[in-house]
Amino acid sequence: MSEDRRKRRLDRGSEQQATSPSRERLIWMGIVLVLIVAYVGFWYHNNHRYDGFAKCLASKQAKMYGLYWCPHCAEQKAMFGKAFQYVPYVECAIKDSRDLAAACTAAGVKLFPSWQFGTNKPIEGVFPMEELSDKTGCSLP
Repeated sequence: MSEDRRKRRLDRGSEQQATSPSRERLIWMGIVLVLIVAYVGFWYHNNHRYDGFAKCLASKQAKMYGLYWCPHCAEQKAMFGKAFQYVPYVECAIKDSRDLAAACTAAGVKLFPSWQFGTNKPIEGVFPMEELSDKTGCSLP
């Protein structure tokens, strides 16, 4: 009988060893899944944090004038992340030309980036989000 017990005990031990790696894999897969979800959530939050603010700027008739090759314009756009798609933007550069777009000339824009708030004259400079909020009355997230 003791030999039968020993066989049963060995059988149970081998069964536990066989199920243990699959359980361990499930735990690791769960950890990896949680990390992926956290990363995606963090990325989405950072890139879409200013969506509402940018839409509010559009509703308040704020407009940015810029040039595709301008480093300061790129800096201003980067502050918004993916939300910049909602900011009313006027591209003033005409490719393969030194002239400005007609809309920029009509607005009297000479330095970039420039912001126009409503019907006021455009103001040059890279504005922090807080200052854009103060000038338009749009609340920051």
